[in-house]
Amino acid sequence: MIDKHIIAFGGDGFVADPQNKLSAHFILGLTGKAHPQVCFLPTATGDAATYTESFHERYSDDICESSHLNLFFREVKDLRGFLLAEDVIYVGGGNTANMLAVWRVHGVDKILREAYEKGIVLCGTSAGSLCWFECGVTDSFGLDLAPLFDGLGFISGSNCPHYDSEALRQPQYHKFIMEGLPGGYAADDGAALHFVNGSLLEAISSKPNARAFRVEKSGNEVTETKLAVRFLGN
Repeated sequence: MIDKHIIAFGGDGFVADPQNKLSAHFILGLTGKAHPQVCFLPTATGDAATYTESFHERYSDDICESSHLNLFFREVKDLRGFLLAEDVIYVGGGNTANMLAVWRVHGVDKILREAYEKGIVLCGTSAGSLCWFECGVTDSFGLDLAPLFDGLGFISGSNCPHYDSEALRQPQYHKFIMEGLPGGYAADDGAALHFVNGSLLEAISSKPNARAFRVEKSGNEVTETKLAVRFLGN
């Protein structure tokens, strides 16, 4: 059976710290290839060129062959053929709801399901973390955080990125779970959740002391279970 990998980052930091390639080496190592092909999807920022440039700096030619796929100004005719030829597909941050809508218009959601079943490593940060789950916490709908219920659903339950860097993330996630949002996983910036075949294998980090949690409703309260996190710098 082909193992199906998803790595969901609470915040990967390749804009602020492009030279920290710990997470990149971890992801590329999952492919088992010496010089894998990696494609970046910057849809959630409207295909912002500067964001894409930061990604290419992190995933530079010395460790892989990187490309990107724009959907607002399409340059690729055969989206399916393009994406299914990759070893890794990395989804950037931004507006999750808008990204999912654009993907569905172009059929990228279905292609990503094919990629997942094929064993192509799927990963991403922020919106690129939340999208793989059924639901989660987003700022896609305005200035306030809100629940999002129409993720791709490759992973059961909910997700909350940026757990340490945005003060309202933790209390709002708890509030939404109390109101009926399914329990799930939260990750700090620098931490990531590595799922294999839909189940959590481990939490990793490219930043010392970054945390990850299982968060769920228990009776009349929400409980957090801190997960063991393996720092990739050791």
